[in-house]
Amino acid sequence: MRTRQLGRTGAVVGEVGLGAWQLGADWGEVSEADALATLNAAVDAGTTFIDTADVYGDGRSERVIARLLRERRDVPLTVATKMGRRVAQEPSAYQLDNFRAWTDRSRANLGVDVLDLVQLHCPPTPVFSTDAVFDALDTLVAEQRVRAYGVSVETCDEALTAIARPGVATVQIILNMLRLKPLERVLPAAAAAGVGIIARVPLASGLLSGRYDEHTTFAPDDHRSFNRHGEAFDVGETFSGVPFEVGLAAVRRLAAASPGPTLAQVALRWILDQEGVSVVIPGARNPPQAAANAAAADLPPTTDEFRRSVTETYNELIAPHVHNRW
Repeated sequence: MRTRQLGRTGAVVGEVGLGAWQLGADWGEVSEADALATLNAAVDAGTTFIDTADVYGDGRSERVIARLLRERRDVPLTVATKMGRRVAQEPSAYQLDNFRAWTDRSRANLGVDVLDLVQLHCPPTPVFSTDAVFDALDTLVAEQRVRAYGVSVETCDEALTAIARPGVATVQIILNMLRLKPLERVLPAAAAAGVGIIARVPLASGLLSGRYDEHTTFAPDDHRSFNRHGEAFDVGETFSGVPFEVGLAAVRRLAAASPGPTLAQVALRWILDQEGVSVVIPGARNPPQAAANAAAADLPPTTDEFRRSVTETYNELIAPHVHNRW
């Protein structure tokens, strides 16, 4: 797999990573054996970047990844985790003592002395403008608890505020064929600053797989059931904030224009074609999904004709629902 520089971290990673939310919680049941098999399949396919969070299964995702790190010492892996969503979302919670406690817990879960990359996990908007927060993150680096830090954001404005911070190594943001707004200002600003872009929710919670229709149902413990209207967390994390029926209409149009082999792989290839993207982190619940996602890196770049179809579909169907919100 081709590699890319991960912003200011100093790491070089395979351009298709793995998002490990599915392996922790909120996507239906995944056994530890299946989770480990999925991780190994991704690594076997060339993935070297794995993204997790302390809140995924209350540490379960991190602990499964720890087992992978023990068993796959043959591969140089970079693991990013996130912190902050295990407490009430008050800006005052984002302070040094909590950061130390949170990173200590993640270091123990992952079985490492130093975290490769820790990210603020979509904190309240005022956090991005608080100097003390970033002073505290600098302290974590100085204390060798973490090698680098970044942020995960909900909005483009939050991303731009973070990019202006000199210590921010990466910004994780929703970017996919149903979320084009980051292309306007965020990706150019990140490229100019040398900040890495981690593209998350690349398949819009599976919508861009092209496998769903109006009759598709999801398990009660799957966020695509319980968070469809933002009941548990930001609705933008579920189907990228696009109403399900609208998303289906858009996906059918994109599928008709897609060169294949699968719409999901083309969706990932489209993200990799965007200048400034460091790594894309599709999730997977089983080894075939992990292998298919990694194979997207081998596809040729998307054509101008297909890219025009993406833009036209977004402008006509999707933008009215998401563009001004995030």
